[in-house]
Amino acid sequence: MKETAIGNYQLEICSNSVASAIEAEQGGATRIEFCQNLENGGTTPSFGQLKLVRKLVKIGIHVLIRPRGGDFLYTEEEMLEMIADIELCKELGMDGVVIGVLNADGTVDKANTKRLVDAARPMHVTFHRAFDRVQDPFGALEDVIALGIDRILTSGLRNSALSGAPLLKQLIEQAAGRIVIMPGAGVDASNIKTILADTGAIAIHSSAKESQPSKMKFSQDQVKGMDEAQWMSSKEKVHQMVDLLKSL
Repeated sequence: MKETAIGNYQLEICSNSVASAIEAEQGGATRIEFCQNLENGGTTPSFGQLKLVRKLVKIGIHVLIRPRGGDFLYTEEEMLEMIADIELCKELGMDGVVIGVLNADGTVDKANTKRLVDAARPMHVTFHRAFDRVQDPFGALEDVIALGIDRILTSGLRNSALSGAPLLKQLIEQAAGRIVIMPGAGVDASNIKTILADTGAIAIHSSAKESQPSKMKFSQDQVKGMDEAQWMSSKEKVHQMVDLLKSL
């Protein structure tokens, strides 16, 4: 699908629903990282979501392959689940998948990551923020490059890409064009230009999200929960970042 550059840059929006993906496209995003359960760091969307988003959204769709929240140390059953999800994404015509598997010692699980990469091709492959839980980011970068992965989403091993900018710059310099390093985490219109300038990145990731309260008129006050506000990508927030990228 179409992934148009915005000036010299690419803007990926993490969208946690079909409605969010539509908002990202309308705001001018290059592509979406499609997931659900953003409140728990994101997990793989359902079959229904995948089928519908591919029908309705014409920009690039890269699907998060993550069977659960928590860490990135997976059982064999979870590996088989992820491979099955990747095969489904391929059948539905997705543009790429977003993966990441670690060993217990904080290194990249090269053997299991290769299984996912092999299952994914010829789709594009991104290594996600499992990278931000590694012990040695410089060694992990070389491992990911050796696996033939196309892109790494990382905050520079910090809680936000702005805080991680010094390491992101080092990683981009070490990568030397062999892989795309894409800053993400806490990116918005207030800091996107600073992060790009400080790191030298050419691609950047944001959820562009805002809280949407429940539209229920009746509230059952004797029951706690099940009426929480939901996160949703905002086309206005996406458009603000697009305009800033066009000005660079």
